[in-house]
Amino acid sequence: MGLLENKARARLFYRYLSKVYDEINPFIWNEEMRTEALELFDIEDGDRVLDVGCGTGFATEGLLEHTEDVYGLDQSEHQLEQAYAKFGKHGQVRFHRGDAERLPFRDDTFDALWSSGSIEYWPNPVDALAEFRRVVKPGGPVLVVGPNYPKSTLFRKLADAIMLFYDEDEADRMFREAGYEEFRHVTMGPDYNPEIAITTIAHVPDDGTGTTADAEAVDASADD
Repeated sequence: MGLLENKARARLFYRYLSKVYDEINPFIWNEEMRTEALELFDIEDGDRVLDVGCGTGFATEGLLEHTEDVYGLDQSEHQLEQAYAKFGKHGQVRFHRGDAERLPFRDDTFDALWSSGSIEYWPNPVDALAEFRRVVKPGGPVLVVGPNYPKSTLFRKLADAIMLFYDEDEADRMFREAGYEEFRHVTMGPDYNPEIAITTIAHVPDDGTGTTADAEAVDASADD
């Protein structure tokens, strides 16, 4: 497990990174990549969407171009402070402070779920992916963007020491273990490294047990 695959260390890391995140982020995750991923996501106006690991709200801005019903969740209070500055703490986007592995929402609350630049910090990614499947209605899309495994042996060792990096085979394993049956992977990235990210678009299977619910936090520890 990498250094930052620890919730306390990840929060501390973002305490400082949040101050310059929006300046650094375009070198790794830019608007062109976001647009490409949004095309895969294929949401419609009126869809209720959850942005897990929303950070400062870069992906949230893109989601709002497609639907006005957006929720954001992040474990870092410092990242959320940056998001509040953009959208307001109680504005159009409904923000919650919470854990990807224990989402504070009822079953089948959302039409779709997006998570970019977050999976690499989760200690138990399969648990988080299973949570995504729980809160999204059957048939709804779940899109996850994470760091693609480097091809260089040296960089692989360095990557493994820091956080979760994975390839398509590992993505297959994680999504299958989390209960998904239908998914595919697309690599994307900036010009200098067009395969830096691996994007998975999955759909929640219909197991016949889904219910309809309003998007309400059920964990009193979540801030909104």
